[in-house]
Amino acid sequence: MGEVRFGVRDVAGVRFAISPLWETVTSFRAVADPGRYAVHLPWLTSVRALRADRALAARTAPLRVLTAVDGPGARPAADAPEFLTPPPRCPLAEFEEELALLAVPPAGAAGAAPPDPADALRAWWEAAVRPYWPRVRAVLEADISYRTRQLAEDGIQEVLSRLHPALRWTGDRLVSAELGPAVLDLDGRGITLAPSAFAVRCHLLTGPGPTPPALVYPARAVGTLWERRGASGEGLALLLAGPSSPATTTQLAARTGLSLAAVSQHLGVLRDAGLVTRHRYRREVHYATSELGDALLERA
Repeated sequence: MGEVRFGVRDVAGVRFAISPLWETVTSFRAVADPGRYAVHLPWLTSVRALRADRALAARTAPLRVLTAVDGPGARPAADAPEFLTPPPRCPLAEFEEELALLAVPPAGAAGAAPPDPADALRAWWEAAVRPYWPRVRAVLEADISYRTRQLAEDGIQEVLSRLHPALRWTGDRLVSAELGPAVLDLDGRGITLAPSAFAVRCHLLTGPGPTPPALVYPARAVGTLWERRGASGEGLALLLAGPSSPATTTQLAARTGLSLAAVSQHLGVLRDAGLVTRHRYRREVHYATSELGDALLERA
């Protein structure tokens, strides 16, 4: 039974992040073991043809070697070597930013130089993940919005105890068999909570030195990720319902099937009517339904 031990400073240092690098590595493993990822069947079907692409296969060959998805000694599903999945450090990190911080792989057998995973990861990201990233990111950000609202209403203890059924909060520590037998003392570093679309269980990611470790957990509502979008006539109703969790115009476009221009136009109308509010976070503008909008949705 693994444990993550918290001190007072660690509770104050809880933060959230999204890792496109983690999703890239784990989605690559999902293709190798589709039986464990039935919820992603529409995506798996759409990327199946990529496996027959010889150029892509050649570029991702180092990733197959490093993740051991083929042949004897293959790793358990959803597991990957630690140097490929460092703890995320920023809630808005881009794929290339995380790739630049990737650790050098350890030497192979007899000190042989290991394959460089950067190009392989970039190839898989561009072909299989990036085209769907707005959808994936929208689900992950919706999970974070839910958790932060829970934090405001019920406190950090409720957030930690409800991250996943396999986790238990017992006074000053998280306990779970999924975290392995090790005991991790955060020692004032805090911890990053990272929802994942492709995780099938919880994972604890540790980094060098003072880097806060990360707890990756399966995100809420992943089952809605690959749902078919409604007809354009339904778009406005979906748009009003969508911002119950803060979302950008790009995320709303991905959810509703509307174009960015149409989403911007509709949001302007809804905002003028007092049905949505907006606020800026760093480089992005997020929209959410107002109290009046929530009341209107309840009556619908």
